[in-house]
Amino acid sequence: MTNSEIVFTPAARRAQAERGSASAYDKTIAAGFPNTVTPELAAFIAEQDTAFLGTASADGAPYIQHRGGPKGFIKVVDERTLGFADYRGNRQYITLGNLSENDRAYLFLIDFSRRQRIKLWGRARVVENDDALVARLFDQGYKARPERVILFTIEAWDVNCSQHITARLTADEVEGLLGTVQERIAALQAENARLRSLLAERQDGVVSG
Repeated sequence: MTNSEIVFTPAARRAQAERGSASAYDKTIAAGFPNTVTPELAAFIAEQDTAFLGTASADGAPYIQHRGGPKGFIKVVDERTLGFADYRGNRQYITLGNLSENDRAYLFLIDFSRRQRIKLWGRARVVENDDALVARLFDQGYKARPERVILFTIEAWDVNCSQHITARLTADEVEGLLGTVQERIAALQAENARLRSLLAERQDGVVSG
């Protein structure tokens, strides 16, 4: 199996052929998909504070779990591996259960403010009782309790188009924009006051003359 077959399975290729889009992906399939972390991918990951991790049980029951943290909570471990600390939560352990019997996994990353998304196919595993690895992947000062680590080995990744992504801003981004606007308003008010003062001085001079 090439990594193109991970993304476009035989069933997907049949569906493309039946609906007339197969030839549009011939070159992509021949070239294959990237499976290492490029500088561009690393930069994108470093800006993300949210992600969706897809797993499935041994019999194929799917599950998607939201993962989040401070920007850059997903770390590049090496050119093929991403990792993040797994925080204490509601203790359902569905993802952990799935990975114990099926290591196939999928990461979906979306940046709403920049209207960009990246899909990653791979394998994931849970690492327990490795304090050094937890310390390496945990963002110190973040108010959460890390309990273990999840490592994700990339087999293929692809960039999605921005179609239908509604632009949204985080609270921090909105606050930053408001700060910029307020600074601009203050500068305009100061300039307006200066011009009014200058105009008043000139009018006084005309009247006095």
